[in-house]
Amino acid sequence: WNRTIAIDLNGMFYCTRRAVPLLKAAGGGSIINLSSVAGRLGYPLRTPYASAKWAVVGFTKSLAMELGPANIRVNAIQPGIVEGERIERVISAKAKALGVSFDDYKRQLLSKVSLRRTVSPVDIANMALFLATDAGRNISGQALSVCGNVESLV
Repeated sequence: WNRTIAIDLNGMFYCTRRAVPLLKAAGGGSIINLSSVAGRLGYPLRTPYASAKWAVVGFTKSLAMELGPANIRVNAIQPGIVEGERIERVISAKAKALGVSFDDYKRQLLSKVSLRRTVSPVDIANMALFLATDAGRNISGQALSVCGNVESLV
């Protein structure tokens, strides 16, 4: 619990505390936090992680209210199942534990995603770029999912 909160929430707080004076001196800017779809859905057997990611959303929304008058926008991105080595390892381990093939477990996992696919890190970067530029100048206090519409983590 403590390690997860320290990394996922406290680390964000300390970075933000250092960034805010610089953003104020610059006349404004954008803070983009990373949450997770676990920050909007329940996630059984991952309570510390889900709790931290829900807290990121609360931190984001509250900070947006505090910093808006200084022209600082604060948003969170909530990635879903991100393609890459990590999810491949997770799928392999779960498939092995359940005695099913990699492809069968991946299909089962993606059946809980409306678009039936993983998210590319580039998709997340594109959202961050949008939020950081003038294209997102009127977006603040939001938790924006980049997930293909994950319907459930159960």
